[in-house]
Amino acid sequence: MIQDIPTQLPEVVVTAARLPPAAGDAAFSVIRLDQAVLDRATRLDEALATVPAVSLFRRTSSLGANPTTQGISLRAIAPSGAGRTLVTLDGEPLNDPFGGWVIWSQVAPESLESVDIVRGAGAGPYGAGALTGVITLRERDREGGVLDASAGEYGGGRLGAATTLTQGRLSITGSALYDRSDGYVPVRGAAAGAADTPLDLEARSAALRADLGLDSATALSVRVAAYEEDRGSGLAGARSTASGQGYSAALARTSGPNRFGWRARVWRRESDFANTAVAVAPGRIGTTPANDQYATPASGWGGNLALRRSGLTVGNGRLEWEVGADARFAEGETQERFRYLGGQFTRDRFAGGETSVIGGYGEGSWTGGPWLIAGGLRLDRWTTVDGRRLERDRATGLPTLDETYPDRSGDVVSARLAVRRDLAEGLAVRAAAYSGFRPATLNELHRPFRVGNDLTEANAALEPETLQGVETCLSWQGGGTRLGATVFWNRIDDAIVNVTLGQGPGIVAALPRAGFIPAGGVLRQRQNAGVIDATGLELTAEHAVETATLVGAISVTDATLDGGAAAPQLTGLRPAQAPVVSATAGVDWRVANRLTLGARARYESRRFDDDLNSRVLGPAVTADLRADLQLADGVVLYVAADNLFDRDVAVSATADGVAGFGPPRTLRAGVSMRW
Repeated sequence: MIQDIPTQLPEVVVTAARLPPAAGDAAFSVIRLDQAVLDRATRLDEALATVPAVSLFRRTSSLGANPTTQGISLRAIAPSGAGRTLVTLDGEPLNDPFGGWVIWSQVAPESLESVDIVRGAGAGPYGAGALTGVITLRERDREGGVLDASAGEYGGGRLGAATTLTQGRLSITGSALYDRSDGYVPVRGAAAGAADTPLDLEARSAALRADLGLDSATALSVRVAAYEEDRGSGLAGARSTASGQGYSAALARTSGPNRFGWRARVWRRESDFANTAVAVAPGRIGTTPANDQYATPASGWGGNLALRRSGLTVGNGRLEWEVGADARFAEGETQERFRYLGGQFTRDRFAGGETSVIGGYGEGSWTGGPWLIAGGLRLDRWTTVDGRRLERDRATGLPTLDETYPDRSGDVVSARLAVRRDLAEGLAVRAAAYSGFRPATLNELHRPFRVGNDLTEANAALEPETLQGVETCLSWQGGGTRLGATVFWNRIDDAIVNVTLGQGPGIVAALPRAGFIPAGGVLRQRQNAGVIDATGLELTAEHAVETATLVGAISVTDATLDGGAAAPQLTGLRPAQAPVVSATAGVDWRVANRLTLGARARYESRRFDDDLNSRVLGPAVTADLRADLQLADGVVLYVAADNLFDRDVAVSATADGVAGFGPPRTLRAGVSMRW
């Protein structure tokens, strides 16, 4: 008699289609933000700011920052509105295809498993844009979900949720975020006038990912996402909106003892941005329209391939290698109305073009005994084509400016090499050298912009920035304590800087096409303004006892500009928005079985709002406090106070001495549920 015997299929654990972290990552400066840090954050950029010298361009969070200033940079070498750091979500770039900044509301912290901050230029698999480092976001895989709802002062309200459902070999992960605030007024006290209004905000985003386990090692993932936000700019009549969609697909197979691992990913991002700018009247008694950037349609698309082999025996150690290629393309155009006369806009502007970066790389690491050696080399080809700027009279339709720019391209070789050695139990030393580059964004190349009475011109001739750096680190951990000390030196060549050309009122002869500069305003232009040298020290400490965990970190960065022949007036000055010292400290204390208190503080030394170091933003200390009460398994009620001591933190300054400030003390309460 023949009987049917059920076939025992191997269990398939469904995860996103990604390769695991490379073995060589441990040789570089990597800081991981775990779930506890993400749980406390209402915005992703605020979670990143728990690491010293990691910040947006200005000293404020995405709660009040204009999208064009939401570019992120590491190590306070030279912050930029476009950002000098690449941000990826499971290998997909999140930087805006037109401006390079990151719309942080597009990702709910609840949707993430972890965040890795890789400090130092990323050659290897990271490519263009990773000038001062890489921030890699890993989306959640685990089954279950989380829901967080809160309300607070200044009309604040937030709802964030994420869940993963699994059935057999199929897994569906969804996330959503809604955030709103009536906002705070950045200019306060006697300096404020009718021109000054709140930085209100309404943002929403959602994402959906499907993962299919084809076998125990191979997975297919498809993801779609969308976001939109509408915010006030702090001046009457000035607002901005941002929206976008993203689509990606990935197929990956993890490597094993007798098989190659590989990954193939394609992605596309579409974004749009609108921004109205105004001129501020003397005494801040009111505003008049100055520019209406009513649309900035942009698209970015690309893909990456990787082939990895792990577990090879070489000598007394194990070898892992990876080769790959990636490509990124972007196109976009700003569409604007400007030159406001007689109660109406009299000019139109259309400016934009296309950029691309195509590269290939090889990476490898060897682990043997106490040694880890890792390195990589890559070659990239960058291009900028079809650049054009057209301005025309709205009444006649005739062009007043019609410029086309020559196509440009170039090749960049970048590399990195690191060595790590375990010296004793828990004690290790490492050293690394690296290089990287960042091409100018379409925004920097083609879009002039205005903030209040300050004007900044584009520059279609910008060359890519390049960085070279070295660092060394000593770390120790044991008995619930972790300590680390890193010394680094970085050098940015052809640094893209907003260079002051003149001050209003009047027309600046050096750049007459910019038009009339109003009183109290300045004219700047983006230029490759020489070299930035930065030397820094980073110290970290963490100590855990039975009921409490204490953390602290400090970053000291001495960065100076050498403007050379291009901008000699900048030689010896400090890059704008780069503090010398930044430090964070915190404690989480389990007071009782169900009650936990958490406190965080951040300090920054003074920074300068402009390239000439004439607008000084004083030092700032802020403290946040939070109490969590567990009501039941998976249910937590919390209350929090941000900027507990209500410090006035200067985030901007005008030429006539009017300061803008960050958010005042804000109280909020909420509930978090996990299942």
